[in-house]
Amino acid sequence: MSKMHLKLTVNGEAHELLAEPRELLIHVIRERLNLTGPHIGCETSHCGACTVDMNGRSVKSCTVFAAQANGAEITTIEGIGAPGALHPLQEAFREHHGLQCGFCTPGMITRAYRFLQENPSPSEAEVRMGMAGNLCRCTGYQNIVKAILSAAAEMNTVKEAAE
Repeated sequence: MSKMHLKLTVNGEAHELLAEPRELLIHVIRERLNLTGPHIGCETSHCGACTVDMNGRSVKSCTVFAAQANGAEITTIEGIGAPGALHPLQEAFREHHGLQCGFCTPGMITRAYRFLQENPSPSEAEVRMGMAGNLCRCTGYQNIVKAILSAAAEMNTVKEAAE
């Protein structure tokens, strides 16, 4: 199969590479760009471990072809916060014990990142609905929901102080 030329901006950095059009975005991200935050879980879009932000939308990168991502702006967990300067979501997950094994955490935080941009002041029910596409086998979700609500409150406080 012939390869196609792809241009992607991932975490603010431009990349150009060759890929088979049927190659999955998760494989491009992990194997070509060496960004191992998004995880390969179910490979059927059910678990959400591979969630990335693409052009302002949460997508499950295990079901997006590389060709569909050509020209896209993509943010992975590596593009949210930084060592020593955690994003409020990352800090809240740590503080509220919103993770155990950590396998789902990059996808959870990346989805929550977009969700809080769409709904900056969600109710608990809205968080649960907004995160329904991301599964966790360890936590029981209570602390994940607490972490997202805490991060939303923190982000709103910072936003209000800046205004």
